[in-house]
Amino acid sequence: MNSPHKQLKIGSLTTSEIEIRDIIKAWVAISIAFAIALSSHALSDFYAKFIIASLTVGIGFLLHEMGHKVVAQRYGCFAEFRSFDNMLLLAIAMSFFGFIFAAPGAVMISGHVNKRRNGKISAAGPVVNLALAFVFLAFVFMKLPALAGSIAYYGFVINSWLALFNMIPFWLFDGYKILKWSKAAYGTIVAVAFAFMLLQNFVRL
Repeated sequence: MNSPHKQLKIGSLTTSEIEIRDIIKAWVAISIAFAIALSSHALSDFYAKFIIASLTVGIGFLLHEMGHKVVAQRYGCFAEFRSFDNMLLLAIAMSFFGFIFAAPGAVMISGHVNKRRNGKISAAGPVVNLALAFVFLAFVFMKLPALAGSIAYYGFVINSWLALFNMIPFWLFDGYKILKWSKAAYGTIVAVAFAFMLLQNFVRL
């Protein structure tokens, strides 16, 4: 599978104009959806929540997908993100009812991918989310002021949730492919993500 669009090099990564466009589109749409769900009816509150969402769920989503991409390209595969536009619109529409089903898109991969490689590519996303959750947690304990503190707290909560959610061992979820490759890797990632979720009971905004 080759991209018909102009290829660009960013360091060791290969991307394209369409991938960059789709990433930005998905990042903005998901940030809007979560901002709507989290905010009150005040416009000023929406702006604050949009900043929080873009730097927490937005960053979590983006780096999760880039984790898949980096590992896939290291195996010599074609790997580019494509947004699911209908799902982005659905996420924004559902956010007005306080509920979001976020399936913003996926990294499309083609090349020689066996069970082991597919497992490692899949594991990269949740592992990135756990790493981000740990970083945000460190900032939580710094007792940062107002907006920065909210970003740290939601960053920890959302990335912990994203990691655990993606470990569902079913269908196209990362967990299904990781479990087929390695039960030990699957168990480790789930255990850390679950521990972070439990820790949220002791961390407050």
